[in-house]
Amino acid sequence: MIDAIRVAGIVRPWEHQARVAAHAVRGESVVVATGTASGKSLAYLAPVLSALLDGADEAAGAGGTPAAGATGTGARGPTRRGGAARDPGIRGATALYLAPTKALAADQRRAVSALAAPLGTAVRAAVHDGDTPYEEREWARQYANYLLTNPDMLHRGILPGHARWSSFLRRLRYVVIDECHTYRGVFGSHVAQVVRRLRRVCARYGADPVFLLASATVADPAQAASRLTGVPVTEVTEDASPRGELVFALWEPPLTELSGERGAPVRRTATAESAELLTDLVVQGTRTVAFVRSRRAAELIALLAQDRLAEVDRSLPSRVGAYRGGYLPEERRAIEADLHSGRLLGLASTTALELGVDVSGLDAVLLAGYPGTRASLWQQAGRAGRAGQGALAVLVARDDPLDTYLVHHPEALFARPVESTVLDPDNPYVLAPHLCAAAAEIPLTDADLALFGPEAAGLVPQLEKRGLLRRRPLPPPSRAEQAAAGPREALFWTRRERAADLTDIRGEGGRPVQVVEADTGRLLGTVDASAAHATVHEGAVHLHQGRTYLVRRLDLDDDVALVEEADPPYSTMARDTTAITILDTETERPWGPDRLCFGSVEVTHQVVSYLRRKLITGEVLGETRLDLPPQTLRTRAVWWSLTDDQLDEARIHPEELPGALHAAEHASIGILPLFATCDRWDIGGVSFPLHPDTGLPTVFVYDGHPGGAGFAERAFRTARAWLTATREAIAACECEFGCPSCIQSPKCGNGNDPLDKAASVRVLDRLLADAPAGAG
Repeated sequence: MIDAIRVAGIVRPWEHQARVAAHAVRGESVVVATGTASGKSLAYLAPVLSALLDGADEAAGAGGTPAAGATGTGARGPTRRGGAARDPGIRGATALYLAPTKALAADQRRAVSALAAPLGTAVRAAVHDGDTPYEEREWARQYANYLLTNPDMLHRGILPGHARWSSFLRRLRYVVIDECHTYRGVFGSHVAQVVRRLRRVCARYGADPVFLLASATVADPAQAASRLTGVPVTEVTEDASPRGELVFALWEPPLTELSGERGAPVRRTATAESAELLTDLVVQGTRTVAFVRSRRAAELIALLAQDRLAEVDRSLPSRVGAYRGGYLPEERRAIEADLHSGRLLGLASTTALELGVDVSGLDAVLLAGYPGTRASLWQQAGRAGRAGQGALAVLVARDDPLDTYLVHHPEALFARPVESTVLDPDNPYVLAPHLCAAAAEIPLTDADLALFGPEAAGLVPQLEKRGLLRRRPLPPPSRAEQAAAGPREALFWTRRERAADLTDIRGEGGRPVQVVEADTGRLLGTVDASAAHATVHEGAVHLHQGRTYLVRRLDLDDDVALVEEADPPYSTMARDTTAITILDTETERPWGPDRLCFGSVEVTHQVVSYLRRKLITGEVLGETRLDLPPQTLRTRAVWWSLTDDQLDEARIHPEELPGALHAAEHASIGILPLFATCDRWDIGGVSFPLHPDTGLPTVFVYDGHPGGAGFAERAFRTARAWLTATREAIAACECEFGCPSCIQSPKCGNGNDPLDKAASVRVLDRLLADAPAGAG
């Protein structure tokens, strides 16, 4: 293994790499949290590949390696292996690599192949995800000793079929969890339970793997890693690698001559400004990735840049592209190859390329809008300069209260550490389906419940009452089992359907909607079910690989959106209505004459229309009604109310009240990502001049995930600081009546009407004057 590292050009590892390897070899789980391009991959690959090399030697002595003539890490499928197959049950050590995205797993496969090339067939790496053909999946199951996959495949494929994977799991020595900071909120909570199920299944086969975790951006790494895995984890945080210079610019697009709603000035969009900057950088030969917030924005920036580049040099438009989720697998692989080779000079991408993808030689990164957390900000900025050269990162502010606040308060970015990772594996909405999945994998005993957390035992009676689990006697023990005292009954899964299908660990809300070209039947890509109502409704503009389509029909029964190619001079944005019902008040805090509350709510959304907007300015051209069914969400929320006396003291007249509350709600949502590890699009809000459950004017801010994600709870605990920053962001804005930089929201279902800037400041002043001591 040392010789292989030297062949890769590494004479001496950096100190943090050596420390990680030492912990791993001693059998201690460890997390390495050092900067981007600091060699974290080598830190965990060195002990992992050494173990595989030693295991291959042991297996060879037992006759368990693949037949002679087998190729190494680059092999694809059993048809390329000569000779007769050996017994896959006799196997050397194995390792599992978990990546949050397919792009990262494919990138790591390339890195492993390069590093392990001198080792011949000792290291047999294989990617196993939704894009992997069946034949390659079968070879991976039987022969791979380094399996690269994602939590989704582990949850739905490997763990439910663990008996078929027994030879791999029995010898599982290491589990690598890369970019572990991404496992936060509801997704992170689900992954934490998937990892606990993995540990239980491994124990069934006598394995107790060591966990190796890596992230460039995570606060309290040991605590976060322990919460994710359920085992004690040691942290390595001192970065001994050399660093290239990073120039970081904060860029606020200029105001235009146009006037928007209520006479507010219109600022040039971050999308248009980023496309302009990308064009300039590509013309200069600067290899650049522009990170964007949405799939539509990725397509639009690439399209605008290509149009501008065509005016300069006809050879340049083909060197700019878009990358996002929803593409077909072959499209993603082709774009990744073009980016690695340097054929693409510019790329507009969603966060699919944020996570550790090693693009050597990248010179600049554009961030079209604050990505939601400081962790993501530094992760994206770190994609440039990975070969050690200097690099440029530019945050292009959107017309949004948070972005505006940040460009005028850079200390909020550069003088604060990254956010703590928020996840709650004990969330009953998360835990319950994983207990069912665990029981379907191996009957669940009372002794097993401790592995899944302190709330597991309390959930079992509810699952039994619902008929999902049933307590039954275990089969008669063997003579060997009779000697050991153990449980003689367990919980069994009772349904015919697969228990793992009870939940979507990414919270995407069901089967993806297929986007199909109506005239040809060609599949263009997919859209998440949760986003389909708002993005591929009838009349929506859909962008794909530089082409523009109009949605002819959305078929919700068959999960298909039929589209036709078109060239409209506008984009579309859905409008919706929201209602909210309080189900349970979990905790509350006295706040002046009323209370600040946190608890469970049910939110009902319905997309009712869509707006047509000009591409560059965002000017509204018209509105079209839609007839779509409502969607419901049970989640957690924080809410506060105002009494009549407080409103009188704040000089809020009845006609001002709806706009004042609505404006305060918008701004508080925009500012919350400073206090919780969330994104504006992870949370929602709604305000009522009179809410039926409270009997008072009330503002709600809720988690946009089933069961909650910890964001609203964080808002509750930091309420005074959060609402103070909200008030300051509104008051400091230079506009007269309110604008996207303070109280207008890019996702408002009511078209940002009504809004009252001045009244919202008076409301928040009155609310903060009554804040109790210790209110965060």
